[in-house]
Order: sequence, then C-alpha cells, then structure tokens
Amino acid sequence: MNAASTADEFERNLSDYVYERSEEARAVRVGEKETSDQAAVVARYEALFTRSTLERLTQDVEGAAGSERERLERLKEACLGGLLSIEIAEASDALENAILNTEITFEDGSMPLRAGQARLAVLESYAGRDELGSIVTDGSAQHNERRLSLLEAAEQLEADLTGQPDPIVRNAELKQVDLFEVRDAVGRASSAVDNAYGARREDHLDALLGPEREDEPSSAHVSYIRRLSPLAGTYTKERAVEVCLDSLRAVGFDLAAEHRIKLDLEDRPQKNPRACVIASRPPDVVHLITRAQGGLADYEAFLHEAGHALHYAGCDPDLPYAFRRLARDHALTEIYAFLVESITREPEWHVRHFGLDDETAQRHADMAFLIETLLFRRYAAKLDSELRFWGDVGNARSHGPVYAELVSAASGFRYPASGYLADMDSGFYTADYLRAWVRTAQVRAALREQVGGNWWCDEATGEFLRELFREGTGPSNEDIADRLGFAALDTGPLESELGATYA
Repeated sequence: MNAASTADEFERNLSDYVYERSEEARAVRVGEKETSDQAAVVARYEALFTRSTLERLTQDVEGAAGSERERLERLKEACLGGLLSIEIAEASDALENAILNTEITFEDGSMPLRAGQARLAVLESYAGRDELGSIVTDGSAQHNERRLSLLEAAEQLEADLTGQPDPIVRNAELKQVDLFEVRDAVGRASSAVDNAYGARREDHLDALLGPEREDEPSSAHVSYIRRLSPLAGTYTKERAVEVCLDSLRAVGFDLAAEHRIKLDLEDRPQKNPRACVIASRPPDVVHLITRAQGGLADYEAFLHEAGHALHYAGCDPDLPYAFRRLARDHALTEIYAFLVESITREPEWHVRHFGLDDETAQRHADMAFLIETLLFRRYAAKLDSELRFWGDVGNARSHGPVYAELVSAASGFRYPASGYLADMDSGFYTADYLRAWVRTAQVRAALREQVGGNWWCDEATGEFLRELFREGTGPSNEDIADRLGFAALDTGPLESELGATYA
C-alpha cells in the first residue's frame, strides 16, 4: 500500500486497516485461530503510517477548527497508534502467543491458562479455587518481564513521537480531563459508600462463598462471586440469550433482527473468558462475543456488550469514519454498556424473568449491587495505582506491592502483587471506566425523571438512546453530562445508588 497523500485518503485506508486488525483479533480471541498474526496485517499497511504522515496530519489539525479539527485530531492519533503498532506488533504477537500456549496443571490434568482463568468462575470448592487461583497467578506472572519490556518500548516510542515525555500529561491531554481530579472524585465516592459496601459484603459473602470463607478472601474468588455461582441454578447459561434478548426488546431493541451485529456465543477452550465487542467496521460489522458459563454474570456480560454493540451499530452511516469508530478514549461507549447492563440490578427484572418473589428478587438484585460496588471501588484503587506507577515508572518492577495494597484494601479481597501488569489496561482505560460509572448514574437519574422508574422496560428508553447512538463516537463523555445538566465529576447520583440500603 502506498502512503496516503491526503487526510481523506488516510481515513479511507485506515478503515481497511482497522477492519483487518479487528478481524484478526476476533479470530484469536474467540479461539478460531491458535496463533496471532497481527504483525502480518501491520506489515501490509506499513506505508500508511509514517512520521511524515503524522507530521502532515499534525499540521492539518493546527489549521482546522470545529468538528473538522476534531476529525483530524482523531486521525492523527490513529496514525500515532499505527506507528506504535508497526514497532511493537511482533513483540505483541509473541506475548499473546506465549500466553495462549501456556499450560497449567491442576488436579492431575493440564489445561490452557485461559481455560484455568475461566474455570475459576465455576469451580465449587473454596480450597480448590484458592489452589487454582495461585496456579493461574503464577502461570500469568511468568510473562511479566515480557509484558514490562513491551510496555517500556511502547512508552519510549510514544514519548518520542509526541514530544511529551510524561505519560500522565499525554493521556490527560488526549482525554481532555485531569486524571488526578478524576482519581480524587472517585476516591471520595468510594469512601462515601464504605459503610454500605461493608454491610452488603458481610450480609452476602457467606451465602456466596460459604462459611469457610476468610475475612479477606483471595482474588481467586472474585470471578466466582461475580457469577453469583451459588445462584447459577436460577441464572442458567441456557436461558441467558433468551432473557437478554427479551430484556432488550423491552427497551425497544430487537437484537436478533439486527443484521449488523454478529453474535458469537460459542464455548471454545481457547476462547477468552472476558466478553467483548469488536467493532470491525461500524455500523455494518460489529461482533458481540461472550462465553457463557452460567450465573448472573452471563446476563450482565451479554447486556453490557449489547450496549456497546447497539451504540456502534446504531451510528449514522453517513458520519465520517473518525466519528463512527475512532474516539479520544472509551469513556463514551462505556456509558451505554454500563447502562444496559444495569437492567440486571432492577429487582422487578428478576421477578419478571425468573419468577422470584419480591423479597428474593430484592436480595438477588442487592447481591448484584455488591458486585457493582466491589468493581467500582477496585477500579478507583486501580486508577490510583496506575497514576503512581506512571509517576514513578523508573521503578516499575517494584510497583507490585503498591498495587496489591491499594486494590486489596478497596475490594476486601487479596490481590497478588504479581498481577499489577496483567491487570493494567493501556491508555488509562481505567479512568474511562470510572468516568462512565459516574456518567451512567447521571443518565439513570435523568431516565427515572423523564421515563419513570420502569425506564429499564420502557421503549422510551430505546428512543432516548437511539438519538445518542446516531452521533457515533462524536461526543465526549463529558458532553453527555453537560446535556443532562450535571457537572462532569458530580458523583452524587452514583453515591446515592451504591450507598442505598435495602429493606
């Protein structure tokens, strides 16, 4: 491929590049391919990403205004990302393939590392989860040196290409937020729900983990309680698709009839247990991928990813590619994912779909609130940890204990120090999640006022969302707050939800 001579040509070719990389990532993630070959895709498009193209796009940005400036800014960032990929694709493939090929031994048998990670969510034995969790942790940690080398190489190159040596400043400028202000706001919100979290934790952990559970269980049990595994007989994997499709129809979305969204619900040994959406070419090709194992987490994951999928598939096809697929960060699309997922925390949803009495439904919904609060507090601590990591990246190898102390204290579960790299998402994605947590609570507050308490089963909610989806990735997360009349870091609605008690 020849170098692009204009921004418009770059944008067209970029669409093809992202499509090919996305489809390659999808094939590996779902277990259709045993090895990743992203380097080959990157090599085919090497001429698309050059320093001269980056310089030209940077100049174009400086001479533009309004939405055109924003479009060019996103194309510039995509070019920067492509240059990074060219440099690190081979090493990234090597790491991904090494993880895919890692075998662990448990109960006199061997299995892929990812199969072990998935099994933690369904293993009934408390002691067994502790044992397998330790094995999985060690299996993952053996790749830490390679993870760190890859991270350091990418960081050095990005600093060189942008001229900004401070990764915190660089990411804050891209997201157009103050990451320390985000950390402080969500930290205060996390502290504000201490009592409610502690009460819920004590109320439900015996039921979820059994009387043998420790006061501070290991993180090996988190995926098990996220699944609400003791309640798996109610939330069976066989009904997950049916119930989720019904739930979406109730708010006006017929996902089964949406040809743009490709569902992959199969259970394959090498399939990554973490559900995701891969928007290969929105709005026309959007993949929704889950791996059901039974338990409420299947329903939550399906609906979460459906929020992403409907957003990408619902964008106006006439928008520039930069506003259909590219964004400064992920904080906008996570609003819609969190919102749709939160349907599972409505007690009446449990009554409607599972025939529970009101008291049982309330208790199950409250367990879901426990998990939601755990995750929010964990991510608030993760952001604090990552800011400390990048603020002292020269001492990266000694950061593990800091990560473990912060995340363990916030969650009440013991996280291993060796997990600090595997648990780190690139580009401060943690901050995107947290901004989405704050914003989604604001959106729910607006929906309760505009649509009513039954917003989660009213087609008016679908109409509200369709108007937002048509804008694609154009608005920022903070734009949504402004439209709703909230301050960007107003955590009041979130604190009210997570701190609420139940009868």
